[in-house]
Parts: sequence; structure tokens; C-alpha cells
Amino acid sequence: MGIDPSSGMLDQARSIATASQEQTNIKYRQAAAEELLFLESESVDMVVAGQAAHWFDYARLFPEMKRILRKGGTLAFWGYLDHVFVDHPRATEIVNKYADGKEERMLGPYWQQPGRSIVQNKLRDIKPSAEEWEDVQRIEYEPAAYGRNAGDGAMFLEKRMRLMDCENYVRTWSSYHGWQETFPESLKREAGGNGDIVDEMFDEIRKTEPAWQNDKHWLEQEVDIEWPSGLILARRK
Repeated sequence: MGIDPSSGMLDQARSIATASQEQTNIKYRQAAAEELLFLESESVDMVVAGQAAHWFDYARLFPEMKRILRKGGTLAFWGYLDHVFVDHPRATEIVNKYADGKEERMLGPYWQQPGRSIVQNKLRDIKPSAEEWEDVQRIEYEPAAYGRNAGDGAMFLEKRMRLMDCENYVRTWSSYHGWQETFPESLKREAGGNGDIVDEMFDEIRKTEPAWQNDKHWLEQEVDIEWPSGLILARRK
């Protein structure tokens, strides 16, 4: 069963499932994870949350997870941080500068807290009670400055993608949508504007590599991307 409080996210999930013609046995429900009254007590074997655990109200969530999971059932919460340009550390520094900068013009002020801090800390702030949960494990990954799969820990998420796709990915960040509301007049160049904060970010990124500076189609070049990540596993007693 797929659950999300957003009808838009559920529509997207259904669309992906339909297009792939796989996993046709999944049902979808609009609900908050803290209140799953349509699930019977001790009826679930595993609960998985991908890039969502930083939104939960844990004072309400853990009792509900304990209710719906069978004894021995598993929690698996996974989250990831801002992407790292493998082999381009200066480009990564610029992403971090814009993502975390505190100035109004940067993206940092528009992340929702404490969710942003929970993700940045790789979900370490999520602490299942020892009285109710056992076999708690944490698996993390921090990319290296150079080389694919060369980081510290177990790598979960990587992708080779065009720089233009990286640019569009940044525009999916929740902080970017908050930034847009504050600066509605700053339209991206692709939409006929003079440029937004992401255009500005990638202008700086371009300066870090001579091969990018000298190529007018530089955004079509491919780069390797890895995401720092954290996974927490726990078993219901």
C-alpha cells in the first residue's frame, strides 16, 4: 500500500505504476503516517519511508507504527542530502553555498525546519525507543571528492545525468519553491526571464571547469552524481 498526504504525489505514483505496468497489486490511500486508522492493529510486516521521515511528528508516529506493525515487523526510513558532483568538488561547493546560504537571496532561508536539519544529520535525530524497538541499525553514505563509489559507507543512490537535468532537479527542491514565492519576478531564462537563483548557481558552476566554459552546449554534458544518505532500520519488539 502506498500512502501520502498529498493527492498530487499519489497521482504521480499511480501514473508511474501504470506506465511501467509493474506492481499492479499496490493500493493507494491519502493519509498522514501518524494516523492510519484504515489499517488494522498488527496487520503490517514492514513500513518504508523514502525521503519523508524528516516530516513526521514522532510523538504521534511511533505509537501508530507500534500499533500497525506485527511483532518483529520492520521500520525502514531512508533520506538523502543535496547531490554531490563526483570528480567536480568545486561545483559541489557552489551547490552547498547556494543551498545553505543564509542571505535572503540564497535558498537556505526557505527550507522548512526541523526537517532540513534532520536530513542533513542523516536521520540520526530519529531515535526509536529501546523499550519498544530492537535491532536498530543505521547505514550511511558520504560521497568522496573524487571517484564513483569511493565514499565512506554503503552507497544507495547515484546517477549519471546531464548538467541541464541537474539544473532542473534543483528546481524541484522545496526551498526553491519558497524562493520563487519571495522573488516571483525572477524568472528562469528558459521561460524568457533574466534568470533565477538556479541560473545564477549554474553560471558559477560553469566557471569551475574550463571544458564547461568553452562549450556553449555545456549543459548537455554528463556528470556522475551521488547523494549522501542515511538509512535507519528498527524491528518492533
